[in-house]
Amino acid sequence: MENSLPSMRRLVLRRCNTRRRLFYCLALFLICVATSFTANAQTFTNLISFNGTNGAGPTGTLIQGTDGRIYGVSGGGGAPNDAAAKGSVFKMTSSGALTTILDFCPQTPCTDGKNPEGGVVQGSDGSFYGTTYAGGASNLGTVFKVTTSGTLTVLHSFPGGAGGRSPSSQLVPGADGAFYGTTAYGGNLVACGSIGCGTIFKITSAGTLTIIHTFELTDGSGPTALLLGSDGNFYGVTGGGGTLSDGGEAEGTVFQMTPAGALTTLHSFAGYTSGDGSAPSGLTQGTDGNLYGATSKGGLDKAGIIFKVTSSGQLTILYSFTFIDGSGPSGLVQGDDGNFYGTTIGGGLLDCPANSYCGTIFQITPSGTLTTLHSFDGTDGSTPYSGVMQATNGIFYGTTTQDYYGATCERDSVDCGTLFSLSMGFPPFVTPRPSSGAVGQKITILGTNLTGTTAVSFNGTRATFTANGSAIITTVPAGATSGTITVTTPSGTLSSNVAFRVSP
Repeated sequence: MENSLPSMRRLVLRRCNTRRRLFYCLALFLICVATSFTANAQTFTNLISFNGTNGAGPTGTLIQGTDGRIYGVSGGGGAPNDAAAKGSVFKMTSSGALTTILDFCPQTPCTDGKNPEGGVVQGSDGSFYGTTYAGGASNLGTVFKVTTSGTLTVLHSFPGGAGGRSPSSQLVPGADGAFYGTTAYGGNLVACGSIGCGTIFKITSAGTLTIIHTFELTDGSGPTALLLGSDGNFYGVTGGGGTLSDGGEAEGTVFQMTPAGALTTLHSFAGYTSGDGSAPSGLTQGTDGNLYGATSKGGLDKAGIIFKVTSSGQLTILYSFTFIDGSGPSGLVQGDDGNFYGTTIGGGLLDCPANSYCGTIFQITPSGTLTTLHSFDGTDGSTPYSGVMQATNGIFYGTTTQDYYGATCERDSVDCGTLFSLSMGFPPFVTPRPSSGAVGQKITILGTNLTGTTAVSFNGTRATFTANGSAIITTVPAGATSGTITVTTPSGTLSSNVAFRVSP
């Protein structure tokens, strides 16, 4: 870890002399001591500083492709780096070599889409699928497909109104082969006003889109995350809306939705000043079956919370941020050690330009013990917006939307952002895609250095397969039961980071 304990002690002394607040100084000291215990196990690396031409303001969760590369999107920039540049899709090697696959909006108007925000997912055909917040036939956003060579197909342009507009969350591959996603606005223009409360949609790889749920404000507004649960239902959060027990309007929800679109509100957040959360921004399912997420506001210090909610809607606040340890947490990911990892948009120990705070990377246990792993200082990035992902080499990867001392982008004259890695010393693993399937279903297993694999087993039941350096293609074998997938390679046996669920 780059921040030594002596330098952090100097920071404590400087802030204590300036602020003269005993509780603040004591909190800083305790965080410094806690950080020192994990310093030897961590390595933070700034892999890429975006310069505008290769993208600007990267957003959305990164993913690992079947070729072992890391894929993502930038919300702005692209070649040429001028006012017309409206975002890109990129790939990166684990060592930081970046290649732009696609630049959006080479010419105006941007009928091909602009400003992708939700990242991409890889389909079974090897292509990548995602959304743009704007652009398209009505300049209200698109769903797109792009091949690894950069050939773009606009699958759908959102029309607004009942058809939805402004998609911003990552698409979710469904068990039926379609993709599911959300729009931040559109839908019911009566209950929610002229802009609408948002929708949930389903789209096939051929581009047939169906709105399967329209938010009505009482059940939420502005969906910000969606995931496919282990029970076959979808789960997600809305940034606003919902209904409190006294009939008042809530400030965001956690919901469950069947594949057919029947929605159940699991929890409505009471709001910014109540000690409860406000504006949930991310959600993941833990290996224990519970849902874990974050709100960007609310909690004891109004800096956001980490929460756990059961499938029946019982919510537990695991942690309330204090600004010192971060502010505005975003999405979580469960590491292969069982702990959760995420980022905060602001807060942290280190000063940034204009006396602001640049955000953090944190670890939190399922019981709520939080450790700050890294505080951004502007030189290594600022404002991480979309959490982190763990690649099968065991290393975490993420992005920041700004870097105060990096290249200045043409877009709004802001700095362009970074792509970073954080190694915790975790060993490699394998991960199935998808994480559930019936006997005979095709499954892709992602990993690292898989050439020469001699055996693949689903909870002890051997399967036939073909392998290359970073992926294995197999099918769920007859007699397989739910549990861990193991892959035997010349260098050892790798286990899956999640239990594979064999569906009926």
